[in-house]
Amino acid sequence: QMQLVESGGGLVQAGDSLRLSCAVVGHRNSDYAMGWFRQAPGKEREFVGGIGWSAGTQKYADDMKGRCAISRDNTNNTGTLQMNSLKPEDTADYYCAVDPIHRPDTVGVEAAWRYVYWGQGTLVTVSS
Repeated sequence: QMQLVESGGGLVQAGDSLRLSCAVVGHRNSDYAMGWFRQAPGKEREFVGGIGWSAGTQKYADDMKGRCAISRDNTNNTGTLQMNSLKPEDTADYYCAVDPIHRPDTVGVEAAWRYVYWGQGTLVTVSS
């Protein structure tokens, strides 16, 4: 059974950077797509960014473009979300999610329904 273990959340100031990590445990290879989502108090869950089976396939939410980068380490089966120039409105619980099913390219990494496994979430708080 695959499990996702997230780390790296915390309290930072506006303008700071933060790196979140997602360790994929219990999966013998790196054949999966990984997405990052967030949910602020009282708001819907929203897509942050994602990376497909091929690291060349990446997509980011409009308000995160230029401020974040997703990478994956296939050797260690981990993914990272690097966020820069953080704003108070970035405050949320951040979740990584993994889809081990090789879907058609028409299914984008931003589609939350595709993800089978989800992490427990890590809180990011950005103070002004």
